[in-house]
Order: sequence, then C-alpha cells, then structure tokens
Amino acid sequence: MSLFLTTISVDEAVKTARSLGTTVSQEEIALSSACGRILATDIKSDIDIPGFNRSSVDGYAVRSRDTTGASESLPSMFRLIGRVAMGGDGFGNLPSDSCLYVPTGGPVPEGADAVIMIEYTESIGEDILLKRPVAPGENVVLRGEDFKAGEEILRRGTPLSPREIAALAAVGRTAIPVTRKPRVGVISTGNELIPVSEIPVGSQVRDINSWMCGAVLESTGCIPEYFGITKDDRPTLRKILQNALSVCDAVIISGGSSKDDRDLTADLISESGEVLVHGISIAPGKPTIIGRSGQKPVIGLPGHPASAFVVLLVIARPLLQEMTGQGDREMVTKRLTLGENIPSARGREDYVRVRIREGRVYPEFGKSGLVNTLIRSDGLVRVPSGVEGLEEGEFVEVILW
Repeated sequence: MSLFLTTISVDEAVKTARSLGTTVSQEEIALSSACGRILATDIKSDIDIPGFNRSSVDGYAVRSRDTTGASESLPSMFRLIGRVAMGGDGFGNLPSDSCLYVPTGGPVPEGADAVIMIEYTESIGEDILLKRPVAPGENVVLRGEDFKAGEEILRRGTPLSPREIAALAAVGRTAIPVTRKPRVGVISTGNELIPVSEIPVGSQVRDINSWMCGAVLESTGCIPEYFGITKDDRPTLRKILQNALSVCDAVIISGGSSKDDRDLTADLISESGEVLVHGISIAPGKPTIIGRSGQKPVIGLPGHPASAFVVLLVIARPLLQEMTGQGDREMVTKRLTLGENIPSARGREDYVRVRIREGRVYPEFGKSGLVNTLIRSDGLVRVPSGVEGLEEGEFVEVILW
C-alpha cells in the first residue's frame, strides 16, 4: 500500500468516519442514574399531564364571565364557598358569582374557567372583592396541556439532561432504556513517550494524548480503555491493537500516522481490515487515519496534542456520536466579529484556535505541538478550504470548547 494516500476533504472524512459508527446495544438503568446518558427508544406519556385543570397561582377560581366590568373603583363581589385542598378531589360545579380559594397547583373546580390572583382581591368576611376582570383560561393549566396520553415526549438519541429527567419522572418511567456506553481503546505510540508521573530526560515527553483522548471520550458518552504507551515496534503495537480490538468497540491510536517509513498504524490496520482514509485536507491534523478492523473503527491521530484535539473534535466526534446513538448533533457555536486577520492557504480547511476578548475574536497562533494554545483559547474558527483567510471585521462562527 502507499505510505501516504491522497488527501480528501474534511466533509468526506466526516462522512466516512460517521459511516463506521454502528450504534452499540442498549440497556436499562434506573432513573436515578440516567442523567448524562443517551436515550435508546422514543418515550411516550402514559397519562394526561396534568390529569386535571390546575391553578398556576394562589387565588380564587371563578367563572370569567362573572368578572366582566370589575375594577379597582368598582370591584365585583363574590361569595367564598370553600377552599381546595392539595391532592384532593376538588369540588363539584361552581355556582355563578361564587368563588373558591385554590392554591398553586390545586385543582380548578368544574364550572370555573379562570383563577384570579389573590393580589387583585380583597376579603370582607365571607365575601371576596375582585378588582379586575379575568379572561377564560387565565392562570389555569388545562388537563393534558403539558403532555397528552400517548404523546411522544422524548426521541431516541436524546442526551438526558436534568430537564429530560424531569419529563421522564412526569410520565412515570423508573427504568430508562439507554444506549450502552461504547468502550473505546486508547493507545499512545512513540519511543519518546513516558508516563505523566515521570520527569522527562533528554528528548522524552510526557504522554499527553492518552488522557486528552480519554477526556474527550468521556465527554462524548464513551468509556475510555487505556492500553498505555507503545514503542514504535511492529510486533508490540500489533499485539496491543489486537488486544484492544478484542475488548473494545473502537480504537484510537495517537501517533504513528506520519508520512515517514515508521507509519505502523496504517500498515497494521490494513493487515486485519482496511484503511479508508490516510490524509485529510485539514490543518492541523493532515496525516489522520480512518480505518476499520473487522467492523470496528480505528482512528489514527497525529502525535501533536493540538492537532490530535482538533481531529478528535472535527473527525472523531461525529463517529462517536453515531456509536452512542446521538446522531448528528452540532457543536456549540457563537457568532462574533473577528478582531484580527487570519491568513490561510487555499485547498485545506483550517481550524484556528481563538480567544474571545470583549466580544471580539482573536487568533491564538501557535505550533501544533504546543499545549498552551489550547488552554489560552476559547474555541476554534473554521476557515473554509476555498478562501485565502478571513479579514478583521468579518463575522465568524466560533466553535466553543
């Protein structure tokens, strides 16, 4: 095989990566453990919610037509006939020119079609003075207005935040079907790498990418499996890759995707599968590899941390989203004005680290091996392949970290 294949566009690379992302199996977990997981099936409401007409304020249930003409100077007088108890069955039909005290969340009796806030009333013995009219439906949540029985409330692939947990509780779901978290193997290659706990000597460097990859995997809903540091040795890397593939749903290899004759990753993927992409028109991250072994995706990342991070976000993230069942979910962006020119070369898609200051965006230029540009920046700006840079004053979409 060629040591370095013809580069393809970022869109083609993302499409290829996403095509490898077969959703993993599902499992049921307790509602208490569901936050942060990905819903595996559509969810419908089992009942009308609320199951009764409900007051949204503390006030008095009335017939709205009886309040016509009420004002501060000429209030309408209503007879108070009782109070609604929370959780009770409510009252029967409400007579004309009568009212019933209803707390927030209490049932509105039959015949009443509105609730006047207590702030617009005055109590005189057993009578209540209303100082303004109310419209039909005012301060009343109707039966089934939140959800109707049988209505779809959440769709498969939805990440479960506290808001979705509230909805699941509302429809009585205690066991939640979610996609199993994919296990993704993380392998770092390089003779120069040492564990982060050690102090580098000479040209040694600490293994940054294993832990960066693992953090990205966790944030995307996956479980990282760390296989440690591997020297640039074919038999050793082959054995570790085979081990990782035997227990994981996908594998990410950091390093070993360069153009030179030590490009072990592409060769080893080819031995047991197929290299689909080796070279992407993206900067940083051009020598990225996308392949598969059997039916399992294997991604080869550049060794430089900033390059690897960009590829993880732009190329690997769509694959991981497919595997977790999230589908095509856009990254969080913010539209801002560029405060400084960003040069770029035609024919490649540049992802430039930027910082945000006083509502404007400034490039954080730096070499791909530098970690400081990652922590000093607030996100990325994409420069399309067909343009020669962006100019100060342009509006740009910032992909936020």
